[in-house]
Amino acid sequence: MSVNTSLRSAPTRRESPTTPPQPTPTPTPKRNLARRREAIAGILFVLPTLVIFGLFKFLPIFGAGAMSLTEYSLNGDVEFLGADNYARLARDPNFWQSLRVTLLYVVIFVPFIIAVSLAGAVLLDKLVRFTGTFRALLFIPYLSSFVMAGIIWTWIFSTDGPLNAALGALGLGPVPFTSGSQWLVLASLALVSVWKGFGYSMLIFLAGLKAQPAEVHEAARIDGAGAWKSFLYVTLPLLKPVVFFVLVIETIIGFQVFDTIYVMTGGGPARASHSLIYFLFDEGFKFFDFGYASAVGVVLFVIVLILSLVQQRFFEGKDSK
Repeated sequence: MSVNTSLRSAPTRRESPTTPPQPTPTPTPKRNLARRREAIAGILFVLPTLVIFGLFKFLPIFGAGAMSLTEYSLNGDVEFLGADNYARLARDPNFWQSLRVTLLYVVIFVPFIIAVSLAGAVLLDKLVRFTGTFRALLFIPYLSSFVMAGIIWTWIFSTDGPLNAALGALGLGPVPFTSGSQWLVLASLALVSVWKGFGYSMLIFLAGLKAQPAEVHEAARIDGAGAWKSFLYVTLPLLKPVVFFVLVIETIIGFQVFDTIYVMTGGGPARASHSLIYFLFDEGFKFFDFGYASAVGVVLFVIVLILSLVQQRFFEGKDSK
């Protein structure tokens, strides 16, 4: 009797059925051949783009680096100088002046265009009707050329232009937008570049806003977050990768400013808007010192590369905290 009771009271242990490990399928020769054909097809599709990038991107970079070590003349004579062009740059006050002008321009231009692009993207994201129409209207200036934009804004900024006429009606008098102080001239040029180019970054920001999950914003509203707090603590953190991309792209564009300066100010007044690209243009196509101009291009490339790496480290550091 006790034995039966002990047997009934003993816990029963169920063995969970275990499935035997499935053998990994061995690739058949047909499957290997199909994969090989897919890889070859992918390479063939990418090959034209790689050739174009190699001919028009990478090859000129290496060519400029090699030319910066020489004195290259129009008749084809080449004299190897080593680092003499770079030592000459370090002693050239015009180079340092152009570098300072470019840095000031970037400091004004980059935050300005990011703020305007982000504001335009947020407004478009809130619209319910006619979103495509407003998106096209705001993107139209990006499709125009810098030369045409420079000509139009030169007339707007002129003494007898519409902007100074409006300011005169308010009793503020004519403002020398393109012939005044350096800050005023660079701010005017940055305004033209922002008007011309903010549509591209605006669409990138808009795509980032559309990709954000609606549940996160709904949870923020349920927790009582207003529009500003929701934007500051929810929208912006989710936009960090997009902000980093736009920041790098617009920084590169800012360092490459040339067309607007060439049309509107010609590097003046008194070299107040003489950027690095304009300095490179003068040395290469006005004085035909191609080796020295190539050295300017290499220095500009290194500066932009270092700034891009610093921005990347900054954003990665912010994400890790």
